[in-house]
Amino acid sequence: MVGCCPPMDLFRSESMQLVQLIIPIESAHLTVAYLGDLGLLQFKDLNAEKSPFQRTYATQIKRGGELARKLRFFKDQMSKAGFSPKKSAPHVDISLDDLEVKLGELEAELVEMNANGEKLQRSYNELVEYKLVLQKAGEFFHSAHTSAIEQQRECESQQVGDASLETPLLVEQELSADPSKQVKLGFLTGLVPREKSMAFERILFRATRGNVFLKQAVVDDPVTDPISGEKVEKNVFVVFYSGERAKTKILKICEAFSANRYSFAEDLGKQAQLITEVSGKLSELKTTIDAGLLHRGNLLQTIGEKFEQWNTLVRKEKSIYHTLNMLSLDVTKKCLVAEGWSPVFATKQIQDALDRAAFDSNSQVGAIFQVLHTTELPPTYFRTNKFTSSFQEIVDAYGVAKYQEANPAVYTIITFPFLFAVMFGDWGHGICLLLATLYLLVMEKKFSNQKLGDIMEMTFGGRYVILFMSLFSIYTGLIYNEFFSVPFELFGKSAYACRDLSCRDATTVGLIKVRRTYPFGLDPVWHGTRSELPFLNSLKMKLSILLGVTQMNLGILLSFFNAKYFGNRLNIWFQFIPQLIFLNSLFGYLSVLIVVKWVIGSKADLYHIMIYMFLSPTDDLGENQLFPGQKTVQLVLLLLALVAVPWMLVPKPFLLKKQHQDRHQGQSYTLVESTEEALQVESNHDSHSHEEFEFSEVVVHQLIHTIEFVLGAVSNTASYLRLWALSLAHSELSSVFYEKVLVLAWGYNNIFILIVGIIVFVFATVGVLLVMETLSAFLHALRLHWVEFQNKFYEGDGYKFFPFSFALIEDEDE
Repeated sequence: MVGCCPPMDLFRSESMQLVQLIIPIESAHLTVAYLGDLGLLQFKDLNAEKSPFQRTYATQIKRGGELARKLRFFKDQMSKAGFSPKKSAPHVDISLDDLEVKLGELEAELVEMNANGEKLQRSYNELVEYKLVLQKAGEFFHSAHTSAIEQQRECESQQVGDASLETPLLVEQELSADPSKQVKLGFLTGLVPREKSMAFERILFRATRGNVFLKQAVVDDPVTDPISGEKVEKNVFVVFYSGERAKTKILKICEAFSANRYSFAEDLGKQAQLITEVSGKLSELKTTIDAGLLHRGNLLQTIGEKFEQWNTLVRKEKSIYHTLNMLSLDVTKKCLVAEGWSPVFATKQIQDALDRAAFDSNSQVGAIFQVLHTTELPPTYFRTNKFTSSFQEIVDAYGVAKYQEANPAVYTIITFPFLFAVMFGDWGHGICLLLATLYLLVMEKKFSNQKLGDIMEMTFGGRYVILFMSLFSIYTGLIYNEFFSVPFELFGKSAYACRDLSCRDATTVGLIKVRRTYPFGLDPVWHGTRSELPFLNSLKMKLSILLGVTQMNLGILLSFFNAKYFGNRLNIWFQFIPQLIFLNSLFGYLSVLIVVKWVIGSKADLYHIMIYMFLSPTDDLGENQLFPGQKTVQLVLLLLALVAVPWMLVPKPFLLKKQHQDRHQGQSYTLVESTEEALQVESNHDSHSHEEFEFSEVVVHQLIHTIEFVLGAVSNTASYLRLWALSLAHSELSSVFYEKVLVLAWGYNNIFILIVGIIVFVFATVGVLLVMETLSAFLHALRLHWVEFQNKFYEGDGYKFFPFSFALIEDEDE
């Protein structure tokens, strides 16, 4: 459900309740329909043990499936015809019974039209092929007739005898005067696919041992095959044979090679007459087919105008009956009993929907609404809007929050884009990212109603995440003072200048401070100097540690608040408090040293301080001392860190054992608690508080948790150094593209080279820095939230609240 909500609605999930509805049979359909419009009730399946065919409304489900099949048929036909259903169709009031009759009539009409159209099209394609055979084969016979006339003239001059002019290719003349030795030839004509023509000729020759004569003519344009309906390149063939045995073999070979055969007249005059007749039939068929297609198009267009309304009605009806099948039938068979989860705030809305359904269905008895007490863990429901939903999905991709568990999405709204920006800090690249995001925001309404590709849909869904990422990137880019790796004096002139004319290369040795400190961000003079890299290394590395320790502390504090909310005192005193002490005794102290060093401008070696804090805690600090009493503070912090480990490890298993013994020594009767309190207590029972308490397992479990935290405190802190590494990599890549492509091309003083350099620079910037680097920084920020931040407090073992809602019904692909 999308709605506008304050941030506190996201911090913990909505309070849920298990409700029971007792609905009269006569108002059940309308009640479920109104609840579907409301979308605030998740029904439980009370007939899980029954198969789909044993349920009450199996017939209605089957009926809805048949209607959905007809609609898919219409959609497929419209797609083939190039039509698309109208999205903004006018509302049509029609009952399901009337729709069933209407769709049946339309389907029968469309099926009949398709069948007639296919027959006509097949006849048309056959006539087209027949006409080609008449034309191409007629050329064979006309050529042979001309040749026979010339041959007869020669024979007459030599007084050889008479020759037939009517069938010159069908009579084999013998030079002997004996007419009984004349052999009569037969012939077959048709078309064969061109790709099979060579094999066709070869097989004919082998099957008849060479006793055939084959002529082929290439058809210039592909023709539509009458059987397959596909465009195929073909050759017209005429094959002459002698004897019925040869004819049988040729017919089988034609069938095997998908060669379509057509009759052919021997007489030349009859051939011309057939061509004229075929041309006339083709014209008539063309007119008939065009009229049929026009009528079919009008029918599909009429269907398309109402398709979305019909499809919505059918999907709603199917979902209603699917939901009704989840309800149990009362013993009197006059009521349906439903159970489900709903937010507490939706109680009045659900009751209003029940009353309205009873009134509209003229039911004499209204539905009964009552809250059930249960120890079952409710689903998790956060009210989000189009802005917060994308951040919530980032968290849900790791795991859905347990009921009433602190939600990381509240902090992710700020921390995720900010950590991304620390790695992507360049206000030039940030502006490019912002422009792309503004385009998505401007086109929001258009893209929301379109089906986008997977990558585009993911990008559009996270448009507000990318918006914050771009804004924070501009901010950190201004701090780093980098615009496509080039520094600018945006907030005033540099605080440093050369001591004399000999320091043009501007190293720290040759620079003196002549003005006040640069007011915002990195002084531009540091860019392009030999001291830039060590300075940026130090700055970004220390910022990474500070951000990492801060976020890990936030994670432990959230786990503390979770335990306090659920009343789990053991975790507060023997897990989260020692974790805070351990983390801050080491890495919290390191963060304080970093800040102190920046404030006082000391040159102390922090690596040396932290290493010898463990190796030689009592030695004098010398030049590494940052404040008075530092050695004493370090000894105390080291002692606290050492005490925190057994504090986490030892007491909790013994206290759990004592709690288990107390719970099973006569304390069988307890006060009845309210539903919400019972849910909280039940959800907070430790996984080891079962009937059989294994102390050894609890000890091993606690040992694993302690080791995991101690080692994780080190590894997670080191993991935040990726902020430093990726930031430097991004800066160096940007600098390489600027200096080695753009500046280098500019130096040639050649317009062609400059244009090529600009094109290469643009493509490199977009492809590498704005696409690959964006994806890389995004994935690393995702890892820092999922692993380093959320593992401190977030279990993520809940399940989503998925209400019955018509707004959530997607297209069914059955």
